[in-house]
Amino acid sequence: MTNKNSIYQWIDKQESFLVDMAKRIWEKPEAGLEEKFATTLQVNVLKEAGFKIKENIGGMPTAFVAEYGNGNPILGILGEYDALPGLSQKIISKQEPVHEGDPGHGCGHNLLGTAGIGAVLAIKKLIDENKIKGTIRYYGCPAEETLVGKVFMARDGVFDDLDSCLTWHPGRLNQVWASSSLAMNSISFIFRGKAAHAAAQPDMGRSALDAVELMDIGANYLREHISDSARIHYSITNGGGEPNIVPDKASVWYYIRAPKRAEVEEITERIKKIAEGATLMTETTVDWTFLSACYEVLPNDILGDVIFKNMKAIQPPKFSKEDHDLAQQLEKTFLKGQKEKINQKVPSAILKHVLHEDVVETYDNDSVLAGSTDVGDVSQITPTAQFNTATWPIGTAGHSWQATVASGSEIGYKAMLYATKILAGSMVDLYLNEKIIQDAKKEFIQKTEGNKYIFPLPEDAKPPFDQFKH
Repeated sequence: MTNKNSIYQWIDKQESFLVDMAKRIWEKPEAGLEEKFATTLQVNVLKEAGFKIKENIGGMPTAFVAEYGNGNPILGILGEYDALPGLSQKIISKQEPVHEGDPGHGCGHNLLGTAGIGAVLAIKKLIDENKIKGTIRYYGCPAEETLVGKVFMARDGVFDDLDSCLTWHPGRLNQVWASSSLAMNSISFIFRGKAAHAAAQPDMGRSALDAVELMDIGANYLREHISDSARIHYSITNGGGEPNIVPDKASVWYYIRAPKRAEVEEITERIKKIAEGATLMTETTVDWTFLSACYEVLPNDILGDVIFKNMKAIQPPKFSKEDHDLAQQLEKTFLKGQKEKINQKVPSAILKHVLHEDVVETYDNDSVLAGSTDVGDVSQITPTAQFNTATWPIGTAGHSWQATVASGSEIGYKAMLYATKILAGSMVDLYLNEKIIQDAKKEFIQKTEGNKYIFPLPEDAKPPFDQFKH
């Protein structure tokens, strides 16, 4: 019996343990940089298994690295566990929060990290049995949703000596992720003016809110003069107090995205000039703080091929009647045309189904997803590949209450166990075939043109523990 078959059987025996972990994290959702329960749960499991743990990575108490084995190759698996604000939801087919306003796992990170734990424990078993040699690492990465965790972990150098890295993400289809994503800057602009009575002495005031609004107007005019694939979006996080007082302080939070890091930096400089122009028009001042930033994802095709072969060999789970019933009920809550709009590039035959039970051939090479992820920073440091498994009904929008439901249901748990096996099986291939790793490194060097990773934030930047709370 091959190492893979034996390890898949072992993973099957861990089903109740892994499902219980994912369920407990789903039942206690925590926002980014606040994931104390999930971190403690995972750290304790890995400590008990004999992993060496390094905590407080990048100055973040909920970031850690767990390592087992010794020598080369050194391979890593990324894990996440943060939830999304306001997505608390019961496991029912209508929108009804468990606790109004609480976070919820609308991106399935309760499943994401748990599958990574299962995979590294499986590799640990093979190391103990002397069937493979090398080092395995699990990276406990907080605050992916705000693009913070892996970026500050990268500054600490914890990915620098990796030979390769794998990860996955809950999704609608079983597929290798061959596309890139948008690089991004997240910046808070704080304007300061002079308070005054808005009716009696308006001439004595200098409105910080006016400056924010003028900045936003300038940014909106800038949209005409950036590439079609770039994005600028903002939220006024402090607009002042009572209308009778000229606001002496106001703030606005910007996301600036583009397919390449260099373009993000160029647009950011133009946005800064617009902010400064707003101060000249209003006789105010402005300071800005970088909250987070990330690179675009650099997919590695060599590693992606390894993942694809394992996805095909293992075969996806077949969902039960109860799973299909829940998925169909959730599908009825989708907006008109949502399924088709979300899956514009997906082969049309797949859209006839409510749950995906096959493996789709890669169709997104050379495309760029509209979102951003801090996996991009890891991919700029070491060869990295990732994949999706069918965790949600095919038409589900990410960051939705329907995704929260599926991520806490049997649909999500079955997809998670499939992901665990894919990660473990792909890792076995890398440990047993050094040529795959060397070929992945050659591709990585070619795509990066030998350029070294540069931390995308100011060197003195700190994890933004409080800035995301408005």
